[in-house]
Amino acid sequence: MNNHVRNILISAIGIVGVLAGTVVWQAEHNLPLRSFGQFQLDVADGSVQSLLVQGVVVRVTAADGFQYQVVVAESMDLVSNLAGTGVDVEFAKDYGPVVQRGILVVLPVLLLIGAAWLFQLRRQQSGGGVGAMERRISFKAQDEKVSFQNVAGIPEAKEELLEIINFLKNPEPYRKVGAVIPQGILLQGPPGTGKTLLARATAGEAGVPFFNISGSDFVEMFVGVGASRVRELFAEAKKNAPCIVFIDEIDAVGISRGGSGSDSGNDERSQTLNALLVEMDGFSPKDTVVVLAATNRPDILDPALRRPGRFDRQITILPPDVKGRARILEVCASLKQVGPDVCLDQVAQNTPGFTGAELANLVNEAALLAARQGKDTISSLDFEAARDRILMGVERKGLVISENDRRTMAFHEAGHAIIARNTLESDPLHKITIIPRGRALGQTQQIPLTDRHAYSRVYLEGRIITLMGGRAAEEIVFRQHTTGAQDDLRQATEIATSMICLWGMSEKVGPRALALADDGFLRGQDSMLPTSEETARLVDQEVKSLLEHCYQQAIIILTREKCFMEHLAEILLQTETLDNEELDIIFDCSQKKQAEKATASQNKHQDHCASCPASAHCSRKFAADPGQDEVVTEAA
Repeated sequence: MNNHVRNILISAIGIVGVLAGTVVWQAEHNLPLRSFGQFQLDVADGSVQSLLVQGVVVRVTAADGFQYQVVVAESMDLVSNLAGTGVDVEFAKDYGPVVQRGILVVLPVLLLIGAAWLFQLRRQQSGGGVGAMERRISFKAQDEKVSFQNVAGIPEAKEELLEIINFLKNPEPYRKVGAVIPQGILLQGPPGTGKTLLARATAGEAGVPFFNISGSDFVEMFVGVGASRVRELFAEAKKNAPCIVFIDEIDAVGISRGGSGSDSGNDERSQTLNALLVEMDGFSPKDTVVVLAATNRPDILDPALRRPGRFDRQITILPPDVKGRARILEVCASLKQVGPDVCLDQVAQNTPGFTGAELANLVNEAALLAARQGKDTISSLDFEAARDRILMGVERKGLVISENDRRTMAFHEAGHAIIARNTLESDPLHKITIIPRGRALGQTQQIPLTDRHAYSRVYLEGRIITLMGGRAAEEIVFRQHTTGAQDDLRQATEIATSMICLWGMSEKVGPRALALADDGFLRGQDSMLPTSEETARLVDQEVKSLLEHCYQQAIIILTREKCFMEHLAEILLQTETLDNEELDIIFDCSQKKQAEKATASQNKHQDHCASCPASAHCSRKFAADPGQDEVVTEAA
């Protein structure tokens, strides 16, 4: 049992015992209470020897030694009435009211002191004090199973940390040549890329104690508590050297002191940061303590943290490429029962941009879906369903959609798909669906063949044209617009604005940056640089011109492929979901029907021209418009 809990129980039992004893003692020593009338009879009989008056309570001692008490209205009137009776009367001060008032004052104070004491004990148990720091030594290498075998997809970061591991295991070769190992290493990257797991694996490989604490644990409402915790943490780390100290989410305490996040230089966060800086400066070359820290916002960290001598080595961990994703899937799937039809390389190909945490979640969601259906192994369909669930949300089976809305959705998604097939450098289509999931009523999925790190103007314009395909299809078929293109217009506007303001892809604006991209990894909004009203007006015109040009291109493509769009929409209404192979079959069938229709029209034209006096004129007209079904000729 915890020592604090045991002390609290002992104190509570002692208090209860004292109260019970007091009640029993008072019950045993209190005199019996008699009425005032009986007291008057005793006085008249002469059986009362003495009285002890304490306020309105009178203690009566009879001649035979029996004692009892009686309550009177006025003690002075009683004494005057007993004059000449020979009864000995004594007076004593009544402390009862004083004691009652004292209890009413002291008891709340004692309760407040006890509550504060309990709060202090809980705070120490949860995060403060040397005892809490000792409990944060989470493992040693021989007891920990996390190693670099459990970390995949980030080989560059692992290579950077191998030097730290070798130093912690055998520092003598480094000291012999006078090399000083970096005492602070900052792991920065988007959420879910494996920063915490990498820190734990580093300690596991090195076989040293691991101190794990969050940056928010240093920040308290009481000034000076955070700084004392920093000193206690590093004092314990030096006692257990060699070891690794890992500070997760260090931006909670390491925010720049000159930025908007700090109100003054004397607040609790600033004092904690100063203590952290001083402690990191206090390492000697012989200290084998390495400090690892993780953050998603390196852009807001104080520059003093990142200078040489503190966190002088910064490792950026980004989402893995296709090979890294395949390796992560292998590690995650090794603990699951995966069926023989699952190709993890194909799953990795279909999950561009996924982080390690998202891939682990994908495998777990697939396992949950398989277990829900009573399967013994996870199939490829389970991975596909899990991917749709993560990207689009849960399928909304209870949503009632009218036939008109379903038809509009089918043509909307067909417009996206057809334009994606007819634009240059476009990503291949993966799936088209009109099944509502999450907030989307339908979706056209495109998956790149390879991971893209740079985007050309042709690709970006093709992306905008594809996004405009749904709205263009609605205008061509229904001669109206719906709210279904809301997210498409937002994405198209963001891409167009970035092309003009960030990437300099406008001839009128020129190669000029008008905005600064967010330097963090939380996908914040870009900040616009100060510009004149004329420049802002020119940017608006260029963005509008680019969007309108792409929209007109979408109209042209869908007008040309209107027959294919109608055929695709009708099939989509029946099946609700089409993959890439099915789309290719539908496209081939549509092309075949168009060819048969053109051949039939040409044969009809030739049969008509055999008896037509203006055959030469008809031939020229057919050559100009081979898709025309009826030929109108002039009279002979």
